Amino acid sequence: MKNFSLLATLLLFSSVLTAQQKEWTLEECVNYALENNIQVKQTELDVELSDIEKRDAIGNFVPNLNAQATNAWNTGLTQSATTGILVNQTVRNFSAGVTAGLTLFDGLRNFKQLQRAKISKLSNQYSLDKMKDDIALFVADAYLQVLFNKQNLEVLRAQNQITQEQLGRTQDLVDAGVLPEGDLLEIRATMADEKQRMILAENQIQISLISLAQTLAIQDYQNFDIVDRDYDIFGNEILENSVYEVIEKAKEERSEIRIAEANKKLAEMDVEISKGAYLPTLSAFFNYNTRETGQERIIGTEVDPDNPTRTIGFVEGTNQQVLTGNTIPVLGPPRPFFDQIYINDGITYGFQLNVPILNGFTTRNQVRRNEVNVKRAEYQLEQAELDLEANVYQAYTDANGAFEAYEAALVASEAQAKAFEYATERYDVGLTNAFDFSQAKIRYENTQREALRAKYDYIFKVKVVELYFGIPVRDLKF
Repeated sequence: MKNFSLLATLLLFSSVLTAQQKEWTLEECVNYALENNIQVKQTELDVELSDIEKRDAIGNFVPNLNAQATNAWNTGLTQSATTGILVNQTVRNFSAGVTAGLTLFDGLRNFKQLQRAKISKLSNQYSLDKMKDDIALFVADAYLQVLFNKQNLEVLRAQNQITQEQLGRTQDLVDAGVLPEGDLLEIRATMADEKQRMILAENQIQISLISLAQTLAIQDYQNFDIVDRDYDIFGNEILENSVYEVIEKAKEERSEIRIAEANKKLAEMDVEISKGAYLPTLSAFFNYNTRETGQERIIGTEVDPDNPTRTIGFVEGTNQQVLTGNTIPVLGPPRPFFDQIYINDGITYGFQLNVPILNGFTTRNQVRRNEVNVKRAEYQLEQAELDLEANVYQAYTDANGAFEAYEAALVASEAQAKAFEYATERYDVGLTNAFDFSQAKIRYENTQREALRAKYDYIFKVKVVELYFGIPVRDLKF
């Protein structure tokens, strides 16, 4: 039993450790964000509401059917249903009915409402697509920032390793009297500065990981991490297309234009719907109703002692007395409930025509208001096309510039690597001092960091161009 408990504990610890050691790829981050990001979920609710709006529009074609029933008791001075005399009594009345109605013609507004609902759903779906693109691009940017920070730390650690090795050699040269004591102090100062920068770099990694985790709606910041690997620059085939080809492709693929086009169609449909109010409406109706009443029976009579010409009746189950006149009423047994329902029923049906004549210019003003909205939507579509062209042109230019900057950074890094190698050789034989050596090392380190920054900047900016070209962010290749 103890062995079983120990095995279960080890398995549980192993599963927890495995969960904590999970490293996320870019594709996993993007997919998780699209499923859990709050902004995406809110936009999905808009799509869900548009489905309800569509069902509302379909409901306009369906007849309305309503049933009602009433059962009421009336106590007090009321007219007797059997004698016609006002008496203090309790009377129960029951009534029920079914009403149906159907709109036969309403200026075709029901058809246009359905068309509008379909367009509205498309517009919301386009908005959802745009939101997903924006979130995916934001996740990619945050992911690349983590990669940059991680590799920047590796550069600092590699440089610090060189400094540690150089510290040992410097100590030997100082002990041999080849270099002055000040060179040893310079190397030690450099090492302290590098350790401080490594601490800052580690903090930057944690901050960027937290930022990425928050974008993914992940709360376990401590155990969140991404795949730690070096990514190479992929091909720049997308930039072989001209900027005008990218712009035309973006107009076909991007949701900004589709949203503006859908909004223009919605405005046009609102005009058509409002114009339908100029036309008559025709509807059909049908009503079935019935009723039943229950009233106390008079079970006995006697002559009124105060007026022998009158007769007093006694109400069943009560102490009430009823003046019944100079004759004794002859009451048959009350009809059963369903018999009264059958006898007392009735049907009403017909058509109703409503012709608008004057409504205080409400319809005309609404039509004009919607026509103004159409103009506004046209301007918004035109502006969306101009904005898209400007954004694509900017992204295309930035990507080309980023590639040139990356190539220049590589050249600078290679040159500084050779310069640092030369400075190291000179320092080892005592031909240069520690300060000059440290400066050469810092310049080499800065060019390495700049090459990293330029690389990930280029990757992201090319991804933006690809997104305009219709390539999803999750298809990012390294």
